[in-house]
Amino acid sequence: MNKDTIEKLTKLRLPGMLHAYQEQSKMDKVEDLTFEQRLTLMVDAEIDSRHNHMIERLIKNAQLSDKKASIEGSTYYADRQMNKDLIEELSSNEYIEQGLTIHIVGATGSGKTYLACALGNAACLAEKKVMYIRLPDLLTDLALGREQVNYKKILKRYEKVDLLIIDEWLLIPANDIAQHILEIVERRYGKKGTIFCSQFTTDSWHQRLGGGALADAILDRILSKSKTIQIQGDRSMRNQQKKIPVI
Repeated sequence: MNKDTIEKLTKLRLPGMLHAYQEQSKMDKVEDLTFEQRLTLMVDAEIDSRHNHMIERLIKNAQLSDKKASIEGSTYYADRQMNKDLIEELSSNEYIEQGLTIHIVGATGSGKTYLACALGNAACLAEKKVMYIRLPDLLTDLALGREQVNYKKILKRYEKVDLLIIDEWLLIPANDIAQHILEIVERRYGKKGTIFCSQFTTDSWHQRLGGGALADAILDRILSKSKTIQIQGDRSMRNQQKKIPVI
């Protein structure tokens, strides 16, 4: 193995090619491979390495509350009555391309956040830019943006991600900040995917947004092109693990 080559690959920041080069030195009958075959193995290794690093970076930047959540790891307890077909359909990420909004509705501890993070991870694996944020933190961010005169820059950040996950949606009435919410949903409408996790069914959202024209405008944008996952049951997932048969 040529130390000069190793140093150059390291300097060029080609860890995949470097690893493949080092592995080739351990292969039996490596001399039977043509130059083109050896080069192909090294290039493929570099592409895989860059892809994996990009996925790691996307998941890190998404700031998901559960970075290990997965569609495969979701449990379909009998009392939850979750639409498995819809969830598997969403795992294809086509709803993001279609600019749909997804509403995950259920009681505290029903697994809303886990499912949203699972969809977020699925999007990251498809090389989508994802952002997870709780509604209180989102509103604080926007309020600070107004104070620091970079409101439009912050709005742009929420606009450009492929998938925006807003947790604790309308946990507290949002009539005082409906205008902020409208700015977000208007910029994303029909262009990007958005997931709302809420304890409240959609028929109560109008009132919790303060009613009136602003609430009408917001709901028109987040309900007109949407799909809903209703998680039934009022027992926390933390308390019912291993107690109810999985289906």
